[in-house]
Amino acid sequence: MADKQISLPAKLLNGGIAGLIGVTCVFPIDLAKTRLQNQQNGSRLYTSLSDCLIKTIRSEGYFGMYRGAAVNLTLVTPEKAIKLAANDFFRQHLSKDGKLTLLKEMLAGCGAGTCQVIVTTPMEMLKIQLQDAGRIAAQRKLMPETVAAGTVEPKSPTAMQLTRQLFREKGIAGLYKGLGATLLRDVPFSVIYFPLFANLNNLGKRGAEGPAPFYVSFVSGCLAGSTAAVAVNPVDVIKTRLQSLNRGSTEDTYSGVTDCIRKILRNEGPSAFLKGAYCRALVIAPLFGIAQVIYFLGVGEYILGLTKKDH
Repeated sequence: MADKQISLPAKLLNGGIAGLIGVTCVFPIDLAKTRLQNQQNGSRLYTSLSDCLIKTIRSEGYFGMYRGAAVNLTLVTPEKAIKLAANDFFRQHLSKDGKLTLLKEMLAGCGAGTCQVIVTTPMEMLKIQLQDAGRIAAQRKLMPETVAAGTVEPKSPTAMQLTRQLFREKGIAGLYKGLGATLLRDVPFSVIYFPLFANLNNLGKRGAEGPAPFYVSFVSGCLAGSTAAVAVNPVDVIKTRLQSLNRGSTEDTYSGVTDCIRKILRNEGPSAFLKGAYCRALVIAPLFGIAQVIYFLGVGEYILGLTKKDH
């Protein structure tokens, strides 16, 4: 991230704190992204980000925008910790005299993205069910033609109920549904983000060895994050569709990545792969901007310093 030397425990703490603050700030936009990506032709309930948020507040209340947030808040710290630690590990082992070629930077990002899916896949699996439950419920009320006759409206499950159900029916594999699509999204994201951030940040360095000013790191994080987010959005649409367990009666189901791509192209056209792209950019850019603020302020180092003093 920023150029100053930070210990691994401080990096993990900074990443966790940044993730917690970031998720709290941008989660409603992430919920809108999931619902926009999941709606298919013939069952379009929302027309835009603002329309989705307004209808969510009207039908589910203010806290309806935070459905599934508890899952993210619980798992975002280990996810960020794994991603940052893995990126540092691979950069350290691939570097020669402290320097990395662009290819090696991309390889380090690839390794980090591969490692993080251990936590990301089950986190996204649970989060998507909780986020999309409100869309399905709203469809039943506002678009009854999308619901099969005689079906009973199910109660919205909790994260623990979902976890137990998936374990009971499919074992650990139930929580890792969509693993391939998650890898196809997170590996390219990290391959794009880490080298792009490092090179943008280097453009604003004070001298050959001096660190970049805070605002340069902040802008670099936002630009790199939003660019990588939009670039992998088509795979994010596929991942979201594959991981969604409940659908309207008129909506397609998918057996895998290739089946999903084929049906989306046939029934919705190529533009469907860009659904929620601007929402995703609006989510990712602040997340990485907030991360830069946390790193710049040295929150992790401050907390660890207080802990050491107490002992």
